[in-house]
Amino acid sequence: MSKLRFWVEVALSVLSGLALVLTLVWEEWIEEVFGVEPDGGDGSAEWLVFLVLAVLAVGSGVLARVEWRRLTAAGAA
Repeated sequence: MSKLRFWVEVALSVLSGLALVLTLVWEEWIEEVFGVEPDGGDGSAEWLVFLVLAVLAVGSGVLARVEWRRLTAAGAA
């Protein structure tokens, strides 16, 4: 179960990191992909998505690191 949790956290970190880079490179991807303009074109939705993705990427990366340390400590004992 712990290995699965580690890999889920790593995958979540990588995916949110990629989406974060996508948001930086192509700000209008929300409008293009979903066909809606939630912020009326002023860019505030993109910045909110950027912040949420940044927190998600860093948070899941930290959780994966904690899980990795727990797994390696359990294997060494």
